[in-house]
Amino acid sequence: MGEHSHTRTTTKLTEQSLVFAVNGERFELFQVDPSTTLLEFLRSQTSFKSPNLGCGEGGCGACVVLLSKYDPSLDKVEDFTVSSCLTLLCSVNGCSITTAEGIGNSKDGFHPIQERFSGFHASQCGYCTPGMCVSLYSALVNADKSDRPEPRPGFSKLTVPEAGKSIAGNLCRCTGYRPIVDACKTFATDVDMEDLGLNSFWKKGECDEVKLRRLPPYSHGNGTCVFPEFLKNKTKAGFNMESEACYWYSPVSLQQLQRLLQMDDENNETSRKIVVSNTGMGYYKELKRFNKYIDLRYIPELSIIKKDHTGIEIGAAVTISKAIETLKEANEPQFSQEGKLVFKKLADHMEKIASGFLRNSASIGGNLMMAQRKHFPSDIATILLSVDAMVDILTDQRHESIMLEEFLGRPPLDSKSVLLAIKIPCWRLGVDISSQGYTKLLFETYRAAPRPIGNALPYMNSAFLAEVSLSKAGIMLNHCRLTFGAYGTKHAIRARNVEEFLSAKFLNTSVLYEAIKILEITVVPEDGTSHPAYRLSLAIGFLFDFLYPLLGNPAEISSFWSDGDNKALPFSDFKGKQDSNQLDQTKFSTLLSSAKQVIQLSEEYNPVGEPIKKAGATLQASGEAVYVDDIPSPSNCLHGAFIYSTEPLAWVKDIKFKPGSSLDGVIKLISSKDIPGENIGAQTMFGSEPLYADKLTECAGQRIALVVADTQRNADMAANLAVINYDKENLDPILSVEKAFERCSFFEVPSSLYPEQVGDFSKGMAEADHQIHSAEIKLGSQYYFYMETQAALAVPDEDNCMIVYSSSQCPELAHSTIAKCLGVPGHNVRVITRRVGGGFGGKAIKAMPVSTACALAAYKLQRPVRIYVNRQTDMIMAGGRHPMKITYSVGFKGNGKITALRLDILIDAGISVDISPLLPNHMFGSLRKYDWGALAFDIKVCKTNRPSRSSMRAPGEVQGSFIAEAIIENVASTLSLDVDSVRSINLHKYESLELFFKNSAGEPLEYTLPSIWNKLGTSSSFYHRIEMLKQFNRCNKWRKRGISRVPIVHEVTLKATPGKVSILCDGSIVVEVGGIELGQGLWTKVKQMTAYALGLIQCGGTDELLEKVRVIQTDTLSLIQGGTTAGSTTSESSCEAVRRCCDILVERLTAFKERLVEQMGSLKWETLILQAYNSSVNLSAISLYVPDISSLSYLNYGAAVSEVEIDVLTGQTTILQTDIIYDCGQSLNPAVDLGQTEGAFVQGIGFFMLEEYPTNSKGLVTAEGTWTYKIPTVDTIPKQFNVEILNSGHHKHRVLSSKASGEPPLTLAVPVHCAVRAAIKEAREQLHSWGGDESSSTFKLEVPAIMPVVKELCGLDSVQRFLQWTIGS
Repeated sequence: MGEHSHTRTTTKLTEQSLVFAVNGERFELFQVDPSTTLLEFLRSQTSFKSPNLGCGEGGCGACVVLLSKYDPSLDKVEDFTVSSCLTLLCSVNGCSITTAEGIGNSKDGFHPIQERFSGFHASQCGYCTPGMCVSLYSALVNADKSDRPEPRPGFSKLTVPEAGKSIAGNLCRCTGYRPIVDACKTFATDVDMEDLGLNSFWKKGECDEVKLRRLPPYSHGNGTCVFPEFLKNKTKAGFNMESEACYWYSPVSLQQLQRLLQMDDENNETSRKIVVSNTGMGYYKELKRFNKYIDLRYIPELSIIKKDHTGIEIGAAVTISKAIETLKEANEPQFSQEGKLVFKKLADHMEKIASGFLRNSASIGGNLMMAQRKHFPSDIATILLSVDAMVDILTDQRHESIMLEEFLGRPPLDSKSVLLAIKIPCWRLGVDISSQGYTKLLFETYRAAPRPIGNALPYMNSAFLAEVSLSKAGIMLNHCRLTFGAYGTKHAIRARNVEEFLSAKFLNTSVLYEAIKILEITVVPEDGTSHPAYRLSLAIGFLFDFLYPLLGNPAEISSFWSDGDNKALPFSDFKGKQDSNQLDQTKFSTLLSSAKQVIQLSEEYNPVGEPIKKAGATLQASGEAVYVDDIPSPSNCLHGAFIYSTEPLAWVKDIKFKPGSSLDGVIKLISSKDIPGENIGAQTMFGSEPLYADKLTECAGQRIALVVADTQRNADMAANLAVINYDKENLDPILSVEKAFERCSFFEVPSSLYPEQVGDFSKGMAEADHQIHSAEIKLGSQYYFYMETQAALAVPDEDNCMIVYSSSQCPELAHSTIAKCLGVPGHNVRVITRRVGGGFGGKAIKAMPVSTACALAAYKLQRPVRIYVNRQTDMIMAGGRHPMKITYSVGFKGNGKITALRLDILIDAGISVDISPLLPNHMFGSLRKYDWGALAFDIKVCKTNRPSRSSMRAPGEVQGSFIAEAIIENVASTLSLDVDSVRSINLHKYESLELFFKNSAGEPLEYTLPSIWNKLGTSSSFYHRIEMLKQFNRCNKWRKRGISRVPIVHEVTLKATPGKVSILCDGSIVVEVGGIELGQGLWTKVKQMTAYALGLIQCGGTDELLEKVRVIQTDTLSLIQGGTTAGSTTSESSCEAVRRCCDILVERLTAFKERLVEQMGSLKWETLILQAYNSSVNLSAISLYVPDISSLSYLNYGAAVSEVEIDVLTGQTTILQTDIIYDCGQSLNPAVDLGQTEGAFVQGIGFFMLEEYPTNSKGLVTAEGTWTYKIPTVDTIPKQFNVEILNSGHHKHRVLSSKASGEPPLTLAVPVHCAVRAAIKEAREQLHSWGGDESSSTFKLEVPAIMPVVKELCGLDSVQRFLQWTIGS
């Protein structure tokens, strides 16, 4: 890109300007607010909008950019990714920034990365895609700069594992990651082209040469990041700025630093902030302003890396990535073999800390200082503590060198103290001439976290270093260092009492057992720590894993001893060859290793049915696709942030701000008193909810007011400083469904929506041989975690009108709500939605209050107002999936055939009705997938003082599907039958399907589930794998596997949907539909349908119509009755609406064409349209598709097999393989439907296995963004992921025989949970054999089945029980 200069000045010039480049453009700033982040600058002051704000914590990767630095001494450019949401603008002096637009764009040409992401269907909503592309680009740039051998033509120097790991820190909520990994792997020099999945470049069966030729070409030039010449002359020294309001200093010596620290002693020192990377702000949020920033990166002593025979000294300002590189490359001859081993394992462990783009800027010293001052659960502190690391500290004029243990144990250092460096000693074996036999140094680090390869804080981390000697008498542990951290303690500790006990002892089972007993009283989590017993069990498991291999036969051990790595030792009867590397979570490929996609194409309605790439995917990859927050702010634009209640039921007396607060930029506080019309924030067919609490707040998280300020950060900061004065006297909130039941606090479910009971329950129970009574299931909530949080922009227009841009799934309802709130006619409001950065139901009702609050503030202030809700507030206000309590009684025969089922269900709807009355019907749509004989139920939708729950992908259906499987599992367990046989015997025959589903059942030929069930059993080798699994479980004590096959039946309903098609005079086509593009490919399918339907005119060029179609944004004044994009059927409804428009146009044009053909002969499309235009033929048609009774609802079928492995010592679950067959009818676009199937399934994994959405005792959400809320990542999806999209042929009542794909596949994640249960059952049977009377088969596995839950069911004391059993036997 060209070099442009942008100069911004204020009245007062400072000594130095801030100079940097963005995508080759020169920027020079003379005055900057030092708290400004790079992301804020890019999004507000440049045209580059591709870095998106996803979390503001460095935890999602949406804001990743490439930062390049030039080193004049080496004439070398260093390129690395950083989180722009945490990187301070003042820290990029002399740097070059590259965003996704700088990699490639529509004007200058797209980069192969962006084209391949698009072609491999690796972008759905697209909000995360630019960050993904930048992460991969960085990996390419650095690999191609390396001295590795030249790769094959068309490839980079990246390897397949590196390509996959390049995006390991980036989150995606849509795709399920598989296509993203495939797109990345296309650049790897060692890729097998056969392993690459479905794409739009080649067809199955073509040879590798053809495939490579069809890929967008890549060469080394594509991977080169050009550093601007004008920056090479920029001095390396940092940026300095002084003004009356704020300061940024970059001292270049310790003397300068000391002078700065001594300045202004009389001022409050907390107004000063010492920074290296500012990544700590992602965890410890800034709730106040600092006026002085001191950047330590330019002080030589803090950036030093020094190696000598005593070890490695690393400056405190050195990044974690640089420290890892240093430790990995520690091959100097002065280092001992033992020392190199220790350095390498330290580096390996550090690679599991945070994500690459955080490690690239976060400093090793900053991490340790957070551990020392704020008790951050640091991995670095724990592992360095085990190797006797030392630290250098400067306090005032005093320079001291102390052990890391003393450093961590001291009271928090004051702000004048600076950590200078860390010294890691080079370990060597002690020399003991009297010793007989072999002596070795063993070193291992351990970590248990929700994600195997990083980007998650650990439940526990440990590191063990031991010197052991082998003799005929056995193995003696000469001395050891045992450290434990992150378990709910102020800082990492050394277990000195355990060390002393073990020192100079020969190791045997009894010694190990006694050491563990001592450890039990040493590792004691503090009060308030979550899962304290689990964390202690991890400490015991880690120590056991480290020492138990040393208990084998000495002669046997000596023959295996190698490289000082006790993992190479035989595990004797303990583990066997298959069970080594017990706690090494990267034993399996940590990323997707293989995947298979099977689709069936149909050319009957071409281009409908073709797997074409998603419309706009390449623009999404380049960051040029426009979301609401990308729309440039109009002049005088203000920003809003919500103040919400922290009490579940209270009178709001007043709102004040913390005394002494600096309320910079605050304009006004908007509350219910400012509403000119109705106090309404959202509405559904069942009722409405208020925009703001009016005197009485009825749930924690309820909106009370909106702070309006000049910037989003000022608004957010002011909202955080708000203090609400409550009166709670004589108010008793309802915070549980049990209490709601007691008080009869329910929402009414209309009789037309209440499902019908089936059969005679009493008769069915009488026929049963066995009965289970009053069994309970509890299911929690789930947060949407759309990558784009709630966003809106309201702009006042002439004549009392308001234009609102909203990230909404139902602009029509938002339109009506805004008009009511403002007290204006509907024609005074226009709501526009172009695309949504992920919705999953959360951008339907829950988006309305955001756009309404925006419109109200803009109306009152007569200025544009925008809101981008921060992730923390979004999580608190979102409500999420409906929690529920289920009590059931079931009767069944001895062969497992169920004869009767009764369910009593209490659904927690929260404080407002929202769509909750729909839940009973939705639940029973999927719960009826089995033939229960007779089905009776009582469902109460409970009104509680919690945030209102709303629709979330497969609302009710995912719970219903799980409930069905939990009942089946319980029946099988009670009868001691194979659970798969119980499932099979209870599958519907068509007659029972018709009884349970009535009109939705369709024709007998449409019931494809039995054939899917059998086909999946064969294609997944289900029965063979069961036998293999049994063998594995017999041979392995500490890893257990389970497998499960589960069917789904999912009922969907179509809704009335409008469409409009207009043909312009040049032959191009504009389409409007009521449905919103959320990433589900709605626009793509609509384009295909338009091209097909207009192509029926049959004239020259109609085979190229697809490229002439553009689907435009939804505008509520242009196309009315748009409804809500939800329920998986909006794509097909929109397609049918468009088809009917096209039918009208084809009818008009056909007669006209025939007359022209008589005059002109052959006719091209453009000629036909121009002639029709000139002849005043109406070239625009509008329709409203209203499904008739025969096509109103139908059933979707599918089945999945999942195999998992659990680590009995940690509770870690690895999904080894998933096989899915899903019936999509005759798919409108198999690539889109495949993406929906994979993405929904992985979101289901999140619900069943990972995502905790906790609240405090008042119902206020306590999950802290990306730090504690863990959606699936690329390392938590199945290692083998096979999906077949079944084309089940013609369905006369469907839209071109198609079926839905958005929500039903989410319920296919149930077998992952069931397989975990099966694996736990194996572990419990083993535990029972070691002594104990707990039942091995009857137990409840919670949802989500997180690591502590799994471990607890496997036995928190399994190690102790095993050792006692071993000693006893």
